Amino acid sequence: LDGTLVDSKITILKSTLETLKTLNIEATLQEDKFFKMIGMHFIDIFNEFKIEVPDFNKFISVYKSFYFNFIDDSVSYPRAADVLKHLNEKGIKTSLLTTKAQDQADKIINHFGFRENLSYVMGRRNGIAHKPSAKPLLIICDGLGIKPAETLMVGDTELDINCGKNAGALSCGVTYGYRSEEYLKEYNPDFLIDDIIELKDSVS
Repeated sequence: LDGTLVDSKITILKSTLETLKTLNIEATLQEDKFFKMIGMHFIDIFNEFKIEVPDFNKFISVYKSFYFNFIDDSVSYPRAADVLKHLNEKGIKTSLLTTKAQDQADKIINHFGFRENLSYVMGRRNGIAHKPSAKPLLIICDGLGIKPAETLMVGDTELDINCGKNAGALSCGVTYGYRSEEYLKEYNPDFLIDDIIELKDSVS
């Protein structure tokens, strides 16, 4: 979702800063560094910035309440919706796997009009390991009745690439998101694309 279908970095940054302020947590976030960590769990991000959050569940709750206050700072990547529609019309099942909570993911895809062209939406769910674990991708495959070996995991982070590899799926890194091409190459994705439109020709 973030960095693949939607450029949401400003929304995420503003929501994070507003939440920390509301919870009276003093913190400084270096923007460039923060943007390069989008997709990681907030616990790992805060550990990297040495920010102490006493009640993480409270942070997430407040963060989610602020998120849509800044949704207009998010934009879908050009042609993202068109590519999903094209694949759907070709009979290719598309799904969304995101580290965002399930309810938040549902609201976001509805906001951007992606819902009708997605066969399955998998957000973060209690008790289920998430990317880079294979578990959520395997749940999607099972739900759609498809084999992991016939699946292409597309994403802009190392978590996406490793999730695909761990599940036995092919992986495709996108270089227009929040990780550089050089960084993604270190994780040996099966494919790299510079524009989501490339999926029209490469997926069949």
